[in-house]
Amino acid sequence: MTGSANTAYFAAGCFWGVEAAFRQTAGVKTTVVGYQGGKTLNPTYQDVCTGQTNHAEVVQVTFDPAVVSYEDLLDVFWQSHDPTTLNRQGPDVGTQYRSAIFYVDDAQAQAAEASKAAQGTRGFFRRPIVTEISPALDFYPAEEYHQQYLEKRGLATCHI
Repeated sequence: MTGSANTAYFAAGCFWGVEAAFRQTAGVKTTVVGYQGGKTLNPTYQDVCTGQTNHAEVVQVTFDPAVVSYEDLLDVFWQSHDPTTLNRQGPDVGTQYRSAIFYVDDAQAQAAEASKAAQGTRGFFRRPIVTEISPALDFYPAEEYHQQYLEKRGLATCHI
């Protein structure tokens, strides 16, 4: 698997806005946007956009567990998107925009499953949660122009 216990991977639609949400979270040390969960080695953005690689747009989050817990990061994840829409977030459609949590160890897997179950019983979402929970295998950083995309442009969100 890719990463350590202080690394987390989240897919919640277009990675620009998701990265911005995590960058604003106390205890998050670094974020890197990229691609995960697919079958193509070293995919490019153009490859992923075809929908043929099966990669998701992902944010790699490195965090300080003394400041923020993995469970807290899961809360940010749930609040950052609609986990009830299969392969889409807003106007973005395709498997690359799916909701997914890629875990690095058994503790993260158990926490992700428990968090997903808890979200499902809270009644906040009107439809069933479709978030995929899978092992973090190969992570490929996206091209440099995607890194901190919104921040570089003075934007706080993708939405108008």
